[in-house]
Amino acid sequence: MNEHLARVALLSNIEGGHTFWSAEISTHSALTVYNKLLNGGYDPIKYEKLISNLRLTNADKLLSEIDKHYARLVTPADEDWPEQLNDLAAPPIGLIVKGNISALHQPSLAIVGTRNPTSYGARIAGDFAAGFVDREWAIISGGAYGIDSYAHKGALIAEGVTVAVVASGIDINYPAGNARLFAEICEAGAMVTEFMPGHKALPNRFLTRNRIIAALSKATLVVEAAFRSGSLRTARDAAEIFRPVMAIPGPINSPTSEGCHRLIGERAAEIVTSVADAVEFVGVNQ
Repeated sequence: MNEHLARVALLSNIEGGHTFWSAEISTHSALTVYNKLLNGGYDPIKYEKLISNLRLTNADKLLSEIDKHYARLVTPADEDWPEQLNDLAAPPIGLIVKGNISALHQPSLAIVGTRNPTSYGARIAGDFAAGFVDREWAIISGGAYGIDSYAHKGALIAEGVTVAVVASGIDINYPAGNARLFAEICEAGAMVTEFMPGHKALPNRFLTRNRIIAALSKATLVVEAAFRSGSLRTARDAAEIFRPVMAIPGPINSPTSEGCHRLIGERAAEIVTSVADAVEFVGVNQ
């Protein structure tokens, strides 16, 4: 067992975004935590399930499974680990990356929003993606239907780089209708996840992966979002690590803009109405 194998063993058994285990691994190393778990260093009753699962985990087999899907495990020990993730309270134990890992090192804008956008929101997401791509930024989003998809497509149409941070294993096209989009994303950009192959997209995993979207990006733009929306979680995750947050205003009676208006009203996001506005705001906050 070495640090890399310990990382993949822990990654496969500890749910993403777990603050305690992230802190333990960051402080002591994955190998130390792995050995402590197997040798009674942590409460054997409280962590009985985790310990028994670890004993059954074949780390070499897990790495082979990742490799089989043309992906790789990246950890903080690797030169191409995205250092900006270390700003998080619970940085990922590791990332599984498919595609061009250099995409994670470009200046990038996160574009997020509702899965049920209006035609206005869809157009704005594509336009802002293209506008930032023209300035040689990458676009990061979550690969979902709606604003996410329009942001990814806007970047691709502008012949730019885009990254999808997904809430399932790298082998699971979720949503299935975006399988072709994911393939196109991987040609110049990348797909990223902290979940092992075979792990399904669960509701809580969308919320925990949002922090990765926020941390990989220099700034976050919320295009359309309902009053209670996962996109607002991404905005708050970004604000917690002092990344600029922007929001697009919409009609005052539009439910899909309530979340954006809420962020603007709470002074949690800067109102932007053009790509030039957004570029200026992000530049000021660098």
